[in-house]
Amino acid sequence: MSANDLPHGPEEGTPRRKTRERPEDHDSQDQSASLAAYVENHRASLADSLHRLFSHPFGSFFTCLVMGITLSLPMGLSLLLNNVERLGGSWQRAAQISLFLDLKASESQGQDLREQIEKMPDVIEAQLISRDDALKELQQQSGLGEALKELPENPLPAVISVTPRQIDKNQLDALRQRLSELPGVQQAQLDLVWVERLSAILKLGDRFVFGLTILLVLTLLLVIGNTIRLHIENRRNEIEVIKLVGGTDGYVRRPFLYMGALYGLGAGILSWALLAFGLNWLNSSVVNLAGLYGSDFGLAGVPVDDGLSLTVGAVLLGWIGAWLAVARHLRELAPR
Repeated sequence: MSANDLPHGPEEGTPRRKTRERPEDHDSQDQSASLAAYVENHRASLADSLHRLFSHPFGSFFTCLVMGITLSLPMGLSLLLNNVERLGGSWQRAAQISLFLDLKASESQGQDLREQIEKMPDVIEAQLISRDDALKELQQQSGLGEALKELPENPLPAVISVTPRQIDKNQLDALRQRLSELPGVQQAQLDLVWVERLSAILKLGDRFVFGLTILLVLTLLLVIGNTIRLHIENRRNEIEVIKLVGGTDGYVRRPFLYMGALYGLGAGILSWALLAFGLNWLNSSVVNLAGLYGSDFGLAGVPVDDGLSLTVGAVLLGWIGAWLAVARHLRELAPR
C-alpha cells in the first residue's frame, strides 16, 4: 500500500471549524446564575436572622411571648363566644315557631304536615306534639293534674315545633307567615322579641371581638415595629457600609423581613399553646359546674384550622410590621 492510499487528515494550516454558542445558551446560564444567587441571598438572610435571634434567646422569647399574649386575647374571646353558643344547644331552637293545628286535625294529618314542613329549605327540624302529649306535659308542669282530668275532653290542639335554619327577623317573619297559610294550621306563633334580643347579643359579641382584634393588631404592629427599629439602630454602621458599596434597599430590607416573620412565627406558636392550655385549665371547672346541672357540656379545644390560621396570620403581621419599620427608617440609612 502506498502513501497515497492512506486517508488524508486535515491539511496543516487549515482553520478548524468552531462551534458557535447560541445567545439562548448565554441567557439561560445568566438566568440560572441569577436564580442561584437570589436563593443563596435569601438563605443567607434567613440564617443571619436566626443566628441573631438565638444569640439573644431571652429577649427574643419575651418579645414573642408579648406578641403571643396579644394575639391570644381576641382569639380566646372568639372561642369562648363559640362555646357559649354551643352551650345553648342550638340558637335556632330559641327561635322555634309553634304551629297550633285545628282541633279536628287527626294525628296522621299532623304527621303528613310535619313531613311537608321538614322538607322546606328554611327549616332544620319539625317535631309534632300530639294532643295527648300536650295534655300530659301541661299536667306535669302546671301541677293541676287532678283538675285537668275532670275536663270532659282535651282542649289542647296538636302543635308542630319548627326549628328555622336562619336567625333573622325578616326571614323568620316571612317563614311564620308562610307556615300560617298551610292547610290545617290554626295559628303560627313566634317570639320575635326574644329573637331580636338574641341577635343583638350575638352582634354585640362579634363587634366587641372585632374591635378588640383591630386594636390588638395595631398594638402588635407597634411592638414588632419598635423591636425591628432597635435591630436597625444596632446595625446602622453595617447598613451604611452596605449602601456605600452599592447595596440595594431590597438587600438591606430582606434580613429584617425574615426577622419579623420569625418573631411572628414564634408568637403564633406561643399563642396557640396559651389558648390550648387556658381552655384546658378552664374546662375542668366548667365540666364540674355543668355536672351539677346534669349536663355533659365541656369547652371545645382550639381547632387545628384556627390554630394554623392564627400562626399564618402572626407570620404575616410580623412581616408587615418589619416592612413598615424598615420603610420608615430606610431613608435615614443613607451613607453620610
